[in-house]
Amino acid sequence: MLSRRHAIALAVLLPSIARAATPPKVVASFSILGDLVREIGRGRVEPMVLVGPDQDAHTYQPKPSDLRAVASADLLVTNGLGFEGWMDRMADAAGFKGTRVVASAGITPIKTEDGGIDPHAFQNVRHVMRYVGNLRDGLLAADPAGKDIYQRQAGSYLDRLGKLDSDIRAAWAPIPRNQRRIMTSHDALSYYGAEYGVTFLAPQGLSTESEPSAKELRGLIAQIRAQQVRALFIENISNGAILRQIEREAGAKIGGTLFSDALSASGGPAATYLDLMRHNTAAMVAAAK
Repeated sequence: MLSRRHAIALAVLLPSIARAATPPKVVASFSILGDLVREIGRGRVEPMVLVGPDQDAHTYQPKPSDLRAVASADLLVTNGLGFEGWMDRMADAAGFKGTRVVASAGITPIKTEDGGIDPHAFQNVRHVMRYVGNLRDGLLAADPAGKDIYQRQAGSYLDRLGKLDSDIRAAWAPIPRNQRRIMTSHDALSYYGAEYGVTFLAPQGLSTESEPSAKELRGLIAQIRAQQVRALFIENISNGAILRQIEREAGAKIGGTLFSDALSASGGPAATYLDLMRHNTAAMVAAAK
């Protein structure tokens, strides 16, 4: 039998043991981050995702159920770099008291022409390898009991990302640089272009909420003709009307759908981050050829 002193010590220790053994409640801001957290924490952590597949994080409007989820979360995972402009207000409104992990921490952002910051760093696979390290460390800090799971699965996923990065470079290698010109429906692929040597044009800015003026459209059409842009791509979070207008007036062809800021639904061509990058690369390389 336990002595009274040992019984008291055990009673004090049990709540902390229970807390350590309980996986943290994790909320991820959008579908791509949700997939990364799921890969690292598979079998132990199932994140709740605020902005789901085929949804636009730029125009997101929080729901009461989302506020409740954030309020009860232990870990709130965000992209950072201004991608979720609504997040600070939402966390304050929810009374969030947990820990925030910024996946893009440590990444040098691309500056835009107007002096702003491009937040779409996840379009560069090597940046996502940094994301994975940040997410792993955040999960380890919040849940030391899951250390073996997080370290093992993060390591395995980093290996898969390394292969993905090599495969993307190999896919573009036969395409001359002057043929790597693509137009997308909003400006979300600069990090991809900078890393893999592709030039992107976009009639919209960094946010899908912006619209080009008539003068800007005329300039883009002239640029497409002058530079012989190979293909136009609609994104899964855009309606594509502007791009169809450009297709008619510039004589270029719409080459299909790209996935920029969101995964596809389960069973679709971009249901995971790995699938997203492979789908986009295959579609763009085919068009450039």
